[in-house]
Amino acid sequence: MSKNPYAEKYPMTNIHPDAKIAEGVIVEPFATIQGDVEIGEGTWIGPNAVIMDGARIGKNVKVFPGACISGIPQDLKFKGEQTLTYIGDNTVLRECVTVSRGTTDKMKTVVGSNCMLMAYVHIAHDVIMGDNCILSNSTQIAGHVEIADHVIIAGTAAVHQFVKIGAHAFIAGGSLVRKDVPPFVKAAREPLSYCGINSVGLRRRGYESESLQEIHEMYRLIYTRGFTIAEATRTMEEEFVSSEERDSILEFLKNSERGIIKGY
Repeated sequence: MSKNPYAEKYPMTNIHPDAKIAEGVIVEPFATIQGDVEIGEGTWIGPNAVIMDGARIGKNVKVFPGACISGIPQDLKFKGEQTLTYIGDNTVLRECVTVSRGTTDKMKTVVGSNCMLMAYVHIAHDVIMGDNCILSNSTQIAGHVEIADHVIIAGTAAVHQFVKIGAHAFIAGGSLVRKDVPPFVKAAREPLSYCGINSVGLRRRGYESESLQEIHEMYRLIYTRGFTIAEATRTMEEEFVSSEERDSILEFLKNSERGIIKGY
């Protein structure tokens, strides 16, 4: 039997010799890394973290103690198919975060780059998450959820399977997210409702007052004018010139399968 190439470099760890670990990776004692794993340069794997088969971890990622990445899906339909989990560059996975790998639906679970998943967050199978997202402590994301870029979800929120969350949305802590949440909005209350646009987050990301006002006016069509969604989208196309913001809202509305959150 050939000598494990990681035995001397990472003493007191359990690393499969087939794992592909780049230069500059730190693996702390008592971490476990299985064979079908790739880890990029500069990443830190904390003590007692478990990186399972199918994990593809980018550069400069931080995996804190107790996290389990690429565990098999908690899905009774899973039959052992070879699926993957992608973690983007510069993402932080805090203590006891769990990320399940994909099923035959998408064959992968994806957490984007520059994300922060705080302690005890769960990301289920086939979730596709964009970049620059923040999920606060104990947020639970069910299977097949789609989360766009720059989404913030406050602590202990629970997101139902197949829900879609648009870019730059903010969801309040403790929320039960059963319907799709459109881009640029704040969502709170029970049942989850539209509470205005995410003006604070948008300003932090460089949006000017004119753009914020236009986004606000578009959501007035949806939530305060008494229109159906079909009427609101048609009016939006007629009254607002094409822009990145308008087009992303329209696309989201047209592609929503579960329906969007209610108004006030």
